[in-house]
Amino acid sequence: MALPQLSSEQRQKNLELAAQIRQARAKIRADLKSGKLALADVLKRCDEPAIKRMKVSSLIEALPGYGKARAEKLMAEADISMTRRIQGLGVRQREALLKALAK
Repeated sequence: MALPQLSSEQRQKNLELAAQIRQARAKIRADLKSGKLALADVLKRCDEPAIKRMKVSSLIEALPGYGKARAEKLMAEADISMTRRIQGLGVRQREALLKALAK
């Protein structure tokens, strides 16, 4: 399948949108790390464009005290794939994730 041909204005608009989304994700991760934002709050906002395409692993790794190894272990316990994105989480997976983090 061929990529669509975009005008320079369309390309610039898409680049600006992508930059805004990256900045929003960085702010969310920083707020999680600082404690200004809770994981449950982020999961409630899962329909926002910046959040729904975030990987669950990067979200967990933004939590204080969590790195790659601990995030992998937590996701394995909650039966969540390492490549799963926020929008792809099921209700049970969200509950399992929140329950595991409440310990």
